[in-house]
Amino acid sequence: MLLDTHCHLDAAEFDQDRDQVIQRAESAGVGCIVIPAVEVSNFETVRTLAHSFSQGAYALGIHPMYVAHAEEDALDRLRDALITHRTDSKLIAVGEIGLDFFMPLISQGAARQKQERFFLAQLELAREFNLPVLLHVRKSQDVILKYLRRSKVQGGIAHAFNGSFQQAELFISLGFALGIGGAMTYTRALQIRRLATEISLESLVLETDAPDIAPDWMTEHLRNEPGEVARIAQVLAGLRGISSKDLIQATGETALRVCPRLSA
Repeated sequence: MLLDTHCHLDAAEFDQDRDQVIQRAESAGVGCIVIPAVEVSNFETVRTLAHSFSQGAYALGIHPMYVAHAEEDALDRLRDALITHRTDSKLIAVGEIGLDFFMPLISQGAARQKQERFFLAQLELAREFNLPVLLHVRKSQDVILKYLRRSKVQGGIAHAFNGSFQQAELFISLGFALGIGGAMTYTRALQIRRLATEISLESLVLETDAPDIAPDWMTEHLRNEPGEVARIAQVLAGLRGISSKDLIQATGETALRVCPRLSA
């Protein structure tokens, strides 16, 4: 099955034609679109949206770039939401969570400490509710690995992975797949392309991160869409010298393995 394992379909960029975007994805053969939350205020939004179409699924979590403005009760509200929806088959993970050390304002001092505190707490919630996690790992792979070793969560997906080969192997050893999307379609993205061709398909999943990380056939003024994951799959298949059908089957099986609720 062709899956977009990471798509912010609730974003304002889709407000004018969200139904058409979903229809285009369906026409492109996309069998599932995973919509991660980023803050408490959009928990209900992503849940309702995922239930509005048959291919929808969602995750609940607090994104590291939203942690700085999160209220202190945000973690309690996340736990309450996980309790409320724990039997919802469309709730497939805790996410999007992680650490972002790319943005200077949130990667130093008290802001970084709060990021790490929220991340560790959300890993503990994922373990409590036996859910995988969708990880944001920008410029923070080694610190995230440190927390993963400590928390021993079920696994999940390292979204938009752009680390070293050694870091990739460590994430995989901890039960994670690596998310590959639009960045891989650029010929200058040598490191990502190397990872995309050398890592086993048993450890890769497809994603768009729409409306962000548009592939190279879209100008930077156009938003990304979940339907573009079909062409992303074609590019990756070409790099690996296999058919798109085999690529989609293998990455789909990987997604179902690391996020078992997707099989529902």
